[in-house]
Amino acid sequence: MRVIVIGGTGTIGSAVVRLLSTRHDVVVVGHKKGTYQVDLASPDSITSLFTAVGSCDAVVSTAGIAKFGSLDDLTYDDYFIGLKNKLMGQANLVRIGKAYVTNHGSFTLTSGVLSREPMKGSCAISMANAGLEGFVRAAALDVPRGLRVNVVSPPWVTETLIARGMDPSIGLPADQVAQSYLASVEGTMTGQTIDPRQLSA
Repeated sequence: MRVIVIGGTGTIGSAVVRLLSTRHDVVVVGHKKGTYQVDLASPDSITSLFTAVGSCDAVVSTAGIAKFGSLDDLTYDDYFIGLKNKLMGQANLVRIGKAYVTNHGSFTLTSGVLSREPMKGSCAISMANAGLEGFVRAAALDVPRGLRVNVVSPPWVTETLIARGMDPSIGLPADQVAQSYLASVEGTMTGQTIDPRQLSA
């Protein structure tokens, strides 16, 4: 299969690229690096990406940003960072990209554990993550031609915890998280939120 991996230069994305590249033809897309670049906050940029890359069998997104901050500190505009980028950016990958994905192909998006296991300061990102999971459940009912749509909800990634000087024991290595994306791309599930901790249990 020909698989586009958006966010393929990041921590999780790089692990997904390593794994999928052993089995498929992978096109690596980043924000500033990769074979192609895209700005998820811009529908025009997404359209340009698909126009340049052309037909594919699957789209994987491990990209999307949102702002951490307390309820008191987050401004109205701060919320829109996550809504425009992580939530609508990935929703637009499906909206715009469905015309470029072959019959019975798939989309795999990324939310995150903070949708169901929030922490102090996660209001904006928890909202974006939960919105993505709702979008995927509904979009799976609407997409044509047997297309599938899923979302992976990663826990904290070990490599990220180490980089932040946090306890790595509560995380899951990126290579293990990547298995969930492989399962979505190669499986038959649709409309699902995939928790890598359950897949690796």
